[in-house]
Amino acid sequence: MGKPIILDSVAALRAWREAMRKAGHRVGLVPTMGALHAGHLSLVTGVKTRVDKAVVSIFVNPTQFAPTEDFSKYPRTFESDIKLLSEVGAEAVFAPQVAEMYPDGFATTVSLEGPAKVGLEDAFRPTHFAGVATVVAKLLLQALPDVAIFGEKDFQQLAVIRRMALDLDIPVAILGGATVREADGLAMSSRNVYLTPEERAAAPIIHRTLLEAAALARKRQPLDRIEIEAANALSAAGLAVDYLAIRDAASLAIPVVGADPRTLRILVAAKLGKTRLIDNIAVG
Repeated sequence: MGKPIILDSVAALRAWREAMRKAGHRVGLVPTMGALHAGHLSLVTGVKTRVDKAVVSIFVNPTQFAPTEDFSKYPRTFESDIKLLSEVGAEAVFAPQVAEMYPDGFATTVSLEGPAKVGLEDAFRPTHFAGVATVVAKLLLQALPDVAIFGEKDFQQLAVIRRMALDLDIPVAILGGATVREADGLAMSSRNVYLTPEERAAAPIIHRTLLEAAALARKRQPLDRIEIEAANALSAAGLAVDYLAIRDAASLAIPVVGADPRTLRILVAAKLGKTRLIDNIAVG
């Protein structure tokens, strides 16, 4: 497969998109921050089952990082990313500089409620989703793809983006891509490179704990008890748990008593050493 065309400006992206439209091609967008792994590549191959051409954005978005977070340290592997995207057949890469996305005088942010304010990631990263929603809104309007795909590993983010696109009448279908895992169950993440060998060996307990909790929820055990016991299991293994919560999969609200297990999702965030990991699975 050929090397994707590199588009470094909004004008270039829109010109490419217009050329695709005139040629009758459906276009899919895969937003990323680079440092690509098999999980990202699965999103490209997944979107290409729905469209004719795929454009992948690579942009480390500064507005979704808090001052205490790792924006400057976030891995940037552009050349290897392009090689990987060539192998899965991405036709174009949108790789803008920060000044292209946030020029002088930029003063607008998307304001969020609903799934962005449910006491999960938002409780620990209060500015995160406003940054995500703003940059994703810009990407959707810049590329105007037929569809865009986001990984289910960031499940609250997916819910926020779906709500935003619906509420703002952005004419793009938002798809979710299944979480890709290592052989031992650890969800693939660009941040996994920060784990020490000992931490990496311990990390699969997150997925095992989620599976055990889901099995109990399917048996209709009390959800609050499941949450506490699962969080305690992770704490006993040396993880610092930010949250482990069973929520309604559509709204991320606390489920009503007696909710059908098939409507539920278990979400977790925990630190292993200095590395913060997130994961989630469906209950049903």
